[in-house]
Amino acid sequence: MAETEGKFDFAIDRGGTFTDVFARLPDGRERVLKLLSRDPQNYKDAPTEGIRRVLEEETGQPFPREQPVETSLIGWIRMGTTVATNALLEREGERTALLVTKGFKDLLHIGTQARPKLFDLVCNLSDIMTMYLNSTECVRWCFSGSTGDSLEVWKELDLAQVEKDLRGVLSRGITSLAVWSDHEKAVGALARSLGFTQVSLSSEVMPMVRAVPRGYTVCADAYLTPKIHQYLKGFTSGFKGGLKDVDVLFMQSDGGLTPMEHFCGSRAILSGPAGGVVGYAITSYSQMENKPVIGFDMGGTSTDVSRYAGHYEHVFEASTAGVTLQAPQLDINTVAAGGGSRLFFRSGMFVVGPESAGAHPGPACYRKGGPLTVTDANLALGRLLPSFFPKIFGPGENEPLSMEETMKHFNYLTEEINLFLSPSHPEMSVEEVAMGFIRVANEAMCRPIRALTQAKGHDTSQHVLACFGGAGGQHACAIARALGMKTVFIHKYSGVLSAYGLALADVVEEVQEPCSLKYAQHCFSELDRRVEQLSKRCHDTLCARGFSSSQITTEVFLHLRYEGTDCALMITAAGHPSSSQSCRAGDFHSAFTERYLKEFGFTILDRPIVVDDIRVRGCGKSGIKSDGYLDTSVYLWEELPCGHSIQGPAIIIDKNSTILVEPCCEARLTEGGDVCLTVGSDPHCALGTELNTVQLSIFSHRFMSIAEQMGRVLQRTSISTNIKERLDFSCAVFGPDGGLVSNAPHIPVHLGAMQETVQYQIKSLGSKLREGDVILSNHPCAGGSHLPDLTVITPVWVSGAVFFVASRGHHADIGGITPGSMPPHSTSLQQEGAVFMSFKIVTRGVFQEEAVTEALMAPAKYPDCSGTRNLHDNLSDLRAQVAANQRGSQLVGELIESYGLDVVQAYMGYIQSNAELAVRDMLRDFARCRRQQTGLLEVESEDFMDDGTPIRLRVQINEEQGSAVFDFTGTGTEVLGNCNAPRAITLSALIYCLRCMVGQDIPLNQGCLAPIKVIIPPGSILQPSQNAAVVGGNVLTSQRVVDVIFRAFEMCAASQGCMNNISFGSEKIGYYETVAGGAGAGPSWNGRSGVHSHMTNTRITDPEILEKRYPVILEQFSLRPGSGGKGKYCGGDGVIRKLLFRNKVVLSVLTERRSTCPYGLQGKSLDFEPAFQTGIHWLNLLHRADGRLLNLGAKTSVSLEPGDMFCLYTPGGGGFGREDDTNSKPQKRRRLNETFLERGSVFEYRMAQEGV
Repeated sequence: MAETEGKFDFAIDRGGTFTDVFARLPDGRERVLKLLSRDPQNYKDAPTEGIRRVLEEETGQPFPREQPVETSLIGWIRMGTTVATNALLEREGERTALLVTKGFKDLLHIGTQARPKLFDLVCNLSDIMTMYLNSTECVRWCFSGSTGDSLEVWKELDLAQVEKDLRGVLSRGITSLAVWSDHEKAVGALARSLGFTQVSLSSEVMPMVRAVPRGYTVCADAYLTPKIHQYLKGFTSGFKGGLKDVDVLFMQSDGGLTPMEHFCGSRAILSGPAGGVVGYAITSYSQMENKPVIGFDMGGTSTDVSRYAGHYEHVFEASTAGVTLQAPQLDINTVAAGGGSRLFFRSGMFVVGPESAGAHPGPACYRKGGPLTVTDANLALGRLLPSFFPKIFGPGENEPLSMEETMKHFNYLTEEINLFLSPSHPEMSVEEVAMGFIRVANEAMCRPIRALTQAKGHDTSQHVLACFGGAGGQHACAIARALGMKTVFIHKYSGVLSAYGLALADVVEEVQEPCSLKYAQHCFSELDRRVEQLSKRCHDTLCARGFSSSQITTEVFLHLRYEGTDCALMITAAGHPSSSQSCRAGDFHSAFTERYLKEFGFTILDRPIVVDDIRVRGCGKSGIKSDGYLDTSVYLWEELPCGHSIQGPAIIIDKNSTILVEPCCEARLTEGGDVCLTVGSDPHCALGTELNTVQLSIFSHRFMSIAEQMGRVLQRTSISTNIKERLDFSCAVFGPDGGLVSNAPHIPVHLGAMQETVQYQIKSLGSKLREGDVILSNHPCAGGSHLPDLTVITPVWVSGAVFFVASRGHHADIGGITPGSMPPHSTSLQQEGAVFMSFKIVTRGVFQEEAVTEALMAPAKYPDCSGTRNLHDNLSDLRAQVAANQRGSQLVGELIESYGLDVVQAYMGYIQSNAELAVRDMLRDFARCRRQQTGLLEVESEDFMDDGTPIRLRVQINEEQGSAVFDFTGTGTEVLGNCNAPRAITLSALIYCLRCMVGQDIPLNQGCLAPIKVIIPPGSILQPSQNAAVVGGNVLTSQRVVDVIFRAFEMCAASQGCMNNISFGSEKIGYYETVAGGAGAGPSWNGRSGVHSHMTNTRITDPEILEKRYPVILEQFSLRPGSGGKGKYCGGDGVIRKLLFRNKVVLSVLTERRSTCPYGLQGKSLDFEPAFQTGIHWLNLLHRADGRLLNLGAKTSVSLEPGDMFCLYTPGGGGFGREDDTNSKPQKRRRLNETFLERGSVFEYRMAQEGV
């Protein structure tokens, strides 16, 4: 691109609160400026005002604010903006019509069918359909895309009907259209000819397989792009000639710049923070001798974490504001609310976030009535000096930070904390309380940083911490020390690094197309041809934008996965040159296997590799150079000379940020004016066994981090789809008595069950356990849930078994009468697969492969049964579980080495007591309200299984103690089928319900059940005999137990009460899914439609993946209008799901609520109403190819022929309150406040794991 010598160049980051301006002046000097993003009394647009001020002040010429800015002195302008993000957050985009394939108008409402917050009964999903107006449905193909697969056209498009529908949309004033169907090009051309001003086609916006995220993406593009164009029009109008002769580039989410006219909604979501990643990547990586860098961007309203090790790390599917976008994005993880994270003291524990004060009202010190936050804690400790902050606070935005408001709030909180502490505990000062919250905040931010690095096999301690953002410098030393890092790098423009990064960035053009080729010799010529075509497109586009060929580079990526798996990696062949055994773009096979081994710990020999997508990224080198540092004192640490060293403790302040140099740390100013911090070890302070409320919170995070790191090891080293890709596992830490200490993630059905398993082994084996032994168990009488969930338990030895760690994973097959070990018609435990009661899978360090193989094949000795059908995966996953436990044992050992065994065990007990206290407080609150309303402290409820078996519950509450007896006496007897639920399932359901009713984050451990006595009659469906079949109890009866508990406490109406387990298979393939229904309404909310509830949260397979990999066509997946219960608040609707089969398969159905209705609640009156009106049915139907229509019933297996279609109609949820009750006020319940919006790969991983 043309050089701009002698002109002003501008890089501008327009954030939500502040706009940062970096200017390179004609004489080579650099200047920075920070101003409010919104100040309507003084200027219309912040970036324009920033440019105007610099030009006026540097040239000495007047540039009147009311006149367009003269552009003859401007070389280029580069911008990052939050316009698209804010429009998405606030739902202020363009009214948009969506055209979708017939049968799928509700698919974006249903989405993955998982709820975002596991324990929030309200189920507030960001419904993308509230943003768009559904237009029409088109006829259907099998699947679409330029993948090379053959397409089957079932019916030609009726363009006349589509035109009629589109004209109807235009008549309503809607001119933005998202097209997400199988005839997109034809519909797009028609829509443009009719006058739609914005037409977004999913196949052009993001040509990747997966219908749901692509649908979200095309809708977001159509919704946001007009908003961006509107902003650009306003921006350019502030300049003479509309910036016609100025090179204007905008930052995209992938870290590359694009011309203003090509800037679109789906690529703009991370436009702002992407500049910061580019900034630290270019400035820090080379300065730190190419050591990998963790970017730590802590601002006022969010904390972003990312990683750079020589190349940008991208993700291709991520959620923002509840909308999943399928587009290249830098892997920027928003992990906390930054300085705005709120501070709480809950049940004896210091808690920081996730609730946020936001930009408004902001922290208490902002003088707008806000709560205490991390910013206030830093202010109280003297780490922030109000005199160095602009006077922009208070109602009139003209006052300084208020130390008085901060101290008033802290005095009140300190008094509350001291009242809680025992008289023998020394009183805490305000400063000790503030410092305690800072330490807890630091530990909370360390957890996702560990997850980000260790998830991909990297050692966190071997990184440099690159710190930027206004608040980052106050926490940098402590974060680095906690993570074992030795160096912190803070660039001289750290306060405006996102703007500076824009000046360093390249112009990027990306093209991508789906592919279905094997990465094999016979496909290389076709791969080479397609790569060459895409590379030429990139090159030609960049040439047209003014770049010479010498300035253009292209990089080829292949989206690769092993055949038969879902875990695809976007691979570059950098460092792997081409050979005779590779395609011309490089040796992608070696690159793929090397990265797969690093991330997952193994490779799959002799398994074909599939190319899902081809991507080419072209870069036009245009940014300023970062190695030409100028020794200038424009604004940074102006009184300190370069090369100067400062020993901590000290504070370094400039106009945009504050840096805290902690004790045992040293700050050195580099020749470029940056700050490099050397982090020393923390002087060890002995910690006693007496309760320290600050350390209680830190230990809670440490125990959870151990369980999370175990999970990362298990996911990396396992081999099966269920564990590696569906993440159907849990890892946990237990005390010496087997009591649960920490569990990650929160898979509801695992919550209480694993504790029962560990405690059974302690009682059963006791003194027989030796160091080096590892136990395998899955029997229901030993705390198992159902047989495919195999639990591996490892004692942690320090002069005896002082802790236990365990991992539970769902194995796809362990034998039995049907593939998948989930038979719908089993009548005994032996028919459901291999059984392990107390099996030593490792004896004194030796893995017992022969013995465990024999046990896994043992079911074959029973009639009609088989041993495991996938022994290799079973053994591999069991080894992975052993390895995960070994990692957990190592981490527990390190914790004991740091603090001492007595201290670690003491805090284990304190954490359990904290959960107990939260549950007791909830029970006291409920008892108090109940006594005031009815005079009674006893509640009861009843519901029925489809076969008529009752589940009865009576709860007696002791208000004084905050305890309760849950008595299931009267529950029906064990059944001949498989809906029997082991005792551990009932305990899991109970813990889940208690956590929902508490309404705030608490440690989920043994303490939750300490105030509870549970009575379950032996021989009942909830405590069956030793050989009873139980597979249905885990997935069906567990839901009914939850409904019965919530009915007793009148928390909400019944959910669909079922997981709708559907599986089909043959000798060659097998598939399993659970399907959503309606959620129950509550005292102040409508039930969500088309969502999983309570004890399951499984994501469903994307329609395109389902059809591509299995012999089935998804004919319809939509809501069942009116199937939810009526009331003041209506229950959510169930769904309709129709599967048309193309090959012979055996279909298995395991469902409930086919004869009993989900109940409705009438609130205070104790009357219950059925959820459905008469005449509305929920059925499992089979349409035979010969025209017959059959009702399959709730539980069955049936052989299907090609052309047969299975139709699933799932139940809705119950309604709450009477329809005519319009005057009563909604009841209030405790629930989480608004939290910051998480994003990034760490967040997506947790959501995926909670979606199991």
